Amino acid sequence: MRAVLAWKETVSEQCVYDLAFKPDGSQLIIAAGLRVLVYDTADGVLIMPLKGHKDIVYCVAYAKDGKRFASGSADKSIIIWTSKLEGILKYTFVFFSVFTCSHNDSIQCVAYNPVTHQLASCSSGDFGLWSPEQKSVNKHKVSSKITCCGWTNDGQYLALGMMNGVVSIRNKNGEEKVKIERPGGSSSPIWSIAWNPSKDEHNDILAVADWGQKLSFYQLSGKQIGKDRTLTYDPCCISYFSKGEYIVMGGSDKQASLYTKDGVRLGTIGEQHSWVWTCRVKPDSNFVVLGCQDGTIACYQLIFSTVHGLYKDRYAYRDSMTDVIVQHLITEQKVRIKCRELVKKIAIYRNRLAIQLPEKILIYELYSDDSSDMHYRIKEKICRKFECNLLVVCSQNIILCQQEKRLQCMSFTSVREKEWVMESLIRYIKVIGGPPGREGLLVGLKNGAILKIFVDNPFPITLLKLSTSVRCLDMSASRNKLAVVDEHNTLLVYDINSKELLFQEPNANSVAWNTQCEDMLCFSGNGYLNIKASNFPVHQQKMQGFMVGYNGSKIFCLHVYSMSAVEVPQAFIRIRDLRYLELINSIEERKKRGENDNELFLADVYAYQGKFHEAAKLYKRTGHESRALSMYTDLRMFDYAKDFVGATDPKSTRILMTKQADWAKSSKEPRAAAEMYLSAGEHLKAIDIIGEHGWADMLIDIARKLDKAEREPLAKCAFYFTRLKHHGYASETYSKMGDLQALVQLHVETRHWDEAFSLVEKHPQFKNNVFVPYAQWLAENDRFEEAQKESEDQRDEMLKKFERFQHLAELYHVYRSIQRYTSQKLGAYKLARYSYEKLQELHIPSRFQESIELGSLTIRAKPFHDSEDLIEGMMCYRCSTNNPLLNNQGSVCINCRQPFIYSASSYEVLPLVQFYLEEGISDEEAVSLIDLEVPHTDQRDARWHDVDNGGILWSSTQCNRTLTYTE
Repeated sequence: MRAVLAWKETVSEQCVYDLAFKPDGSQLIIAAGLRVLVYDTADGVLIMPLKGHKDIVYCVAYAKDGKRFASGSADKSIIIWTSKLEGILKYTFVFFSVFTCSHNDSIQCVAYNPVTHQLASCSSGDFGLWSPEQKSVNKHKVSSKITCCGWTNDGQYLALGMMNGVVSIRNKNGEEKVKIERPGGSSSPIWSIAWNPSKDEHNDILAVADWGQKLSFYQLSGKQIGKDRTLTYDPCCISYFSKGEYIVMGGSDKQASLYTKDGVRLGTIGEQHSWVWTCRVKPDSNFVVLGCQDGTIACYQLIFSTVHGLYKDRYAYRDSMTDVIVQHLITEQKVRIKCRELVKKIAIYRNRLAIQLPEKILIYELYSDDSSDMHYRIKEKICRKFECNLLVVCSQNIILCQQEKRLQCMSFTSVREKEWVMESLIRYIKVIGGPPGREGLLVGLKNGAILKIFVDNPFPITLLKLSTSVRCLDMSASRNKLAVVDEHNTLLVYDINSKELLFQEPNANSVAWNTQCEDMLCFSGNGYLNIKASNFPVHQQKMQGFMVGYNGSKIFCLHVYSMSAVEVPQAFIRIRDLRYLELINSIEERKKRGENDNELFLADVYAYQGKFHEAAKLYKRTGHESRALSMYTDLRMFDYAKDFVGATDPKSTRILMTKQADWAKSSKEPRAAAEMYLSAGEHLKAIDIIGEHGWADMLIDIARKLDKAEREPLAKCAFYFTRLKHHGYASETYSKMGDLQALVQLHVETRHWDEAFSLVEKHPQFKNNVFVPYAQWLAENDRFEEAQKESEDQRDEMLKKFERFQHLAELYHVYRSIQRYTSQKLGAYKLARYSYEKLQELHIPSRFQESIELGSLTIRAKPFHDSEDLIEGMMCYRCSTNNPLLNNQGSVCINCRQPFIYSASSYEVLPLVQFYLEEGISDEEAVSLIDLEVPHTDQRDARWHDVDNGGILWSSTQCNRTLTYTE
């Protein structure tokens, strides 16, 4: 959705309280100041100001028949105006009742009955009902000030919104039928209400907006529909579109917003400089007019773009801004996916469907591989907000076009895998197929470049460079031809390999190749659908909209918001003859190259006509037996191929058997395929099939028949025996091969220790390969004494390994702390400056020279001292001196020479001071003395004594024992 400002006017220093459209949409009636203003909706020109009220005009309303409109004012009067802008009647609330003293209130809102043209007018304490045939006004008192009102579509009921948070629904006689009491009460006054005008709804639906910042929906019975929608502002106005599909709201947030009929916010229509006090939608259009507190009147046109995606015969498109409908264009099946949020982008490919919402991307997949299956389920959710211009989906990735030049490839788990930055703006992107995870993308740029990008390749491939911008493009089924529509609406068809221009045609806006036929394409433009087959002239037929896809005999056309499939039988009549035309072209090309064997040409014609035996005889007569053999094998006519080859050519027979085995394998006949591979001498392929299916009897027969020199097939047999848990067969096969190491490994893996020990006795070089795993196995089975005995011979070697690994573990542990600190900026500028000075005294390798010189210059701009946090971390816990990071005296305090004690895990200085107990003090007494609180004595009473050894004695009046701190 995009809002475009159509026109804007300002009423000087007046608040625009209300506005109403003439039913045909030609005029706009505005309540502003003491006047009623009439504007032309086309260009915003003031037609006439209407005078008649003596105070501020608060409300206006137009009758459904377009013959009259009413205005209500703070002067307690209502004026009825004709469509010719003439006042015909004026009455006040003073005449509503004999109790005239209680009706001196301003008119708050007015509303015309859409069927009977009865006028409802409301004030602070009552409301009245008046019709042209009545001489008096029927008045009804209410308990609270009425702020808004509205009639149902059939004109049977009137809803009143009040300051005390109550919505009162009355019949045509003014009698209350339903009372809706909102939870907020008088703290959440009802400020605006509107009935949904849609004729498709089964029930009358009332939208209610209150200053408790809630939007709610109710049935005529008073039953609430769904939950309250929380707003972020105080709503002042609410208005439905003519068909009821959208809601426009404005208020204290100084902007108008668009919502779905269910209350889901879709976007901003227009930002203003003051509160939006009123808003209305022009009848049967996408124009919205806003009236603001500062007198601004703004008219916006809402443009709803088509959000859709197409892959072959599946078309996905956005509906009601928050739903996605997937349509099968052949079967006409449809499935609706309710997202309950604004759908921003849609992409579809094979069994994948991607939907971009404001805060996430949903990835759906089909339940099955059935081509007619229409059931989708969520595969992944990417809970991130993306700003992108284009979105495509592949089997395992999504591709986002961001900032108009950048393509970003992401996995379904939100991991960015690739990124490509283009040299110009991206105008078109399309997935052209490929293996899962390796799909190809076709990208057209504004500068005329056409690129092919593979999802798993970081380097784009330039296919072509045009002089004008690309508007649309597609690649043929064989990937040999490229069709492009440029910004001048010219269709250009190129040969990708030779870059030769094959065909061009004007007046084109879209193009697509047939997905089933190489030489057929269609393009649309100027209201025509154009179909071109091979070198035949272009066929034209009228069409509304534009073409978006071509699959088989179906051409898919988009007109406004609907997709339709056009049957093109004429094209397929030509397709039946196209194969023969291609054969004729091929024969002509071969004649140009010097071939002149007419019998060979006739053999090709027979093959195309289905006369295969006649073709085989001609192929054999002309010495091209290989063509006959290929023809029979491609057609799966293996019996005819065997008869054709006979028993005289063993090589051809072997090739034929291999092809027949390939076909049997693809046809899911594995046993027959394995036997054929064996007959053709393709042992490896046969063993793979047999091993995968677990046919051990066939496998051992092959292993026993193979020569011991055929090591690769034998090794594969042994591998499958091991996997199938046939230890004896595997052992027999390895013994036949003479592969002792593999045999030892087999015994160890299968825990056949006796056989392993007997083999080690004959071949001691495999001792370590057996005893070490055996000892480990004993230990795992709680047989530690036996395990220790078995591993005594390995003790010295294992201890050396342990010491080496322990040393490495300590180094890695230390390096982890170093790496943790070096990965962040510490602010040790003084230490860094000193380090750079020392580095420059050394002989530095050339590859580090530049970075060191740059660092030396950079450090000069930094402070001359280290960060205080680092220095505080080097505080001495004996004398409380903060030590510098660089200390020439070593790892001791520069003041008291107390050694620093570091943590073994974090390598930070620990708050510990080493001391020795005086003679006679036990450990328990020392602990109790340490636990004592610090004595509170005057400084003059404290007694400090020097100790001969340089330590310090501390005395306390609370105890008669002393602890000596020493260095």
